[in-house]
Amino acid sequence: MNPGPPFDVAEVTSQMVKGDEMAYRLFYDEYFERLRRYLLVVTSGNEEATREALQSALVRVVKHIKRFSTESDFWGWLTVLARTALFDQTRKRKRYWTLLERFTRHAEIEQVADSADPDAKLLALLEQNLAALPIDEKELLESKYIQGASVRELAEGSQTTEKAIESRLVRIRRKLKASLLEALKHESRSQ
Repeated sequence: MNPGPPFDVAEVTSQMVKGDEMAYRLFYDEYFERLRRYLLVVTSGNEEATREALQSALVRVVKHIKRFSTESDFWGWLTVLARTALFDQTRKRKRYWTLLERFTRHAEIEQVADSADPDAKLLALLEQNLAALPIDEKELLESKYIQGASVRELAEGSQTTEKAIESRLVRIRRKLKASLLEALKHESRSQ
């Protein structure tokens, strides 16, 4: 097999930014298998997760490509895209299972809330107030406190800073606390 010309990251990424199809083919030939192997290691051999994350990562390359001057910078960027794609995919799966679990527990919580147990009533109020939050705020809380994602992972997944994630978490917790206190006041007045 005749090896092609050396892969010039700066030239190829510059052409990819311009939408050059040949540059994308060169990129694919050079990095597809390498990224697949990388994700296969990260997923501990899970072929399905690897395939889905790789597909998502390649779409992100097309959407967010920029010029890179060194191969190490480009590879580092590609691995961040791949890990982020895998993290997002994992988060979506967990969100689905959490939703199913919540759905089945909802009836149990309502039954317990009708009892005189104050902890059960507080749990029911918390569930109601969580359900009232905007979806992006619920997802952030679930990712952090239910799924155990780190602030760094959340920042990488949403392509923002760790400080921004921390600030959002503080605002959401304050909002949730205020709505819980208001609900508790309302409940104590109605009794």
